[in-house]
Amino acid sequence: MQNNFLKNKKIILSAGASGIGLATVKLLLSQGAFVYTCDIDKKNINKLKKNSYFNKKLFISECDASKEDDVKKFYKQILYKTKKIDGLINNIGIAGPTSPLEKIKSDDWEKTIHVNVNSHFYFTKYAIPMIKKSKNGSIINISSTAGIDGFPNRSPYAASKWALVGITKTLAMELGKFNIRVNAICPGSVKGARMMRVIKAKAKMLKRSVRSIEKDFVSMSSLKQWVYEDDIAKMCSFLISQDSLRVSGQVISIDGNTERMD
Repeated sequence: MQNNFLKNKKIILSAGASGIGLATVKLLLSQGAFVYTCDIDKKNINKLKKNSYFNKKLFISECDASKEDDVKKFYKQILYKTKKIDGLINNIGIAGPTSPLEKIKSDDWEKTIHVNVNSHFYFTKYAIPMIKKSKNGSIINISSTAGIDGFPNRSPYAASKWALVGITKTLAMELGKFNIRVNAICPGSVKGARMMRVIKAKAKMLKRSVRSIEKDFVSMSSLKQWVYEDDIAKMCSFLISQDSLRVSGQVISIDGNTERMD
């Protein structure tokens, strides 16, 4: 049921065909927004197009966010539909390798940094002129609690997520005079396929059972619970809405209060 919380807001969201991105696309559409999203996964793109949520307010295209030319093409497609947007959600990110730093391959390090940082740069660079036309613009960077606390054996991922916090703080200063808010969301352990891949990689490295590693991840938070994709989607909705007009430059954890990262 549509509640019009974000009625006719125009929002760009990267990596919107699965996981946190898909949950956010669904929520934004249900709240009356226009959503312009992309993904690299053709199969998930086609699934979304066939989904009941696919309607006239959703535009989705294939795009490799780590390639600037692909991002330019995506924005060119959007510009045929609108010259102004109200929000950008930078959701692109890969988990990267699980290993002590000295054993990480340079190619894996560089790929993680490139995808997780440069894609945010491309999307934000081309979005800013469009957001400046909004009366109340909002940019959201999906970082991670690893971008606050670090994460043993996940150094490229942690480094990339710390970079997003720095970008968020800097852009909040640069864009405040244009009435554009910039915030970072730092999810903790989000239940889903991506986290399960991380858990399996860690179990393999430590030669432990997947189940025991899964319990470890849940036990890292004070609430002893998983975070869910919808939890992140709801915070994105709030940070785009009129209810957050004076919220900017903030790094907001959704993690049940992380007590440790190990």
